Amino acid sequence: MRSSALGLTELELDALAELVNLGVSNAALNLREMVKEEVLLSVPEVTVVTPEEAIVILGQQESKRLVAVQQYFEGDINGRALLIFPETKSLELVRAVVGGTPSLEDIIELEHEALAETGNVLLNGCLGTIANNLQRNLKTSLPEVIYGESSDLFSATTRQPAGDSVLFIYINFTVTCGDIEGYIAMLLDMPSLRALKQLVGAYIERVSGIPAANLPHAE
Repeated sequence: MRSSALGLTELELDALAELVNLGVSNAALNLREMVKEEVLLSVPEVTVVTPEEAIVILGQQESKRLVAVQQYFEGDINGRALLIFPETKSLELVRAVVGGTPSLEDIIELEHEALAETGNVLLNGCLGTIANNLQRNLKTSLPEVIYGESSDLFSATTRQPAGDSVLFIYINFTVTCGDIEGYIAMLLDMPSLRALKQLVGAYIERVSGIPAANLPHAE
């Protein structure tokens, strides 16, 4: 769904996809160092949806049980970033990160640490690249690993009340050891989404040289 129901134009969504692509590409280089294997990422597909729609998207495409690494970020834009995997794929990712031929017991024991490290690499790489290109700074929290269904991941937290929008990013991770599909979601409230829209508009103006007033706007 590429609709601009929440105020972002197709051009702005495309610019966000470009920024996310730069971010995850940089992060993939770091992940490759961790797993000692080639890491390929599909071109991100970016949409902006409500939390309820995000729950439905994940519910339709994945089994009920999910594992996610979450980090809060604050600055000109405040919110929560999630790196989400089907729980059935999490052990494959841990095996790739740990390397060698660890026993199942070792993998289970190291799962939390390996997932947090992976999430930290990918989320910080993505958020850092986006912030740098938007000429802003973001401060991120330490990664937390959480388990649950899609409704659990997008529910309100003590640090972030119910969000008004979700920047939902679908990425296919391909590691030599197996196919791991992942999602990145950024939960933003409406003030942060409006701030993001302005920052992306300024970014488009810088790279295109076209004044913001002449850019197409969402209806």
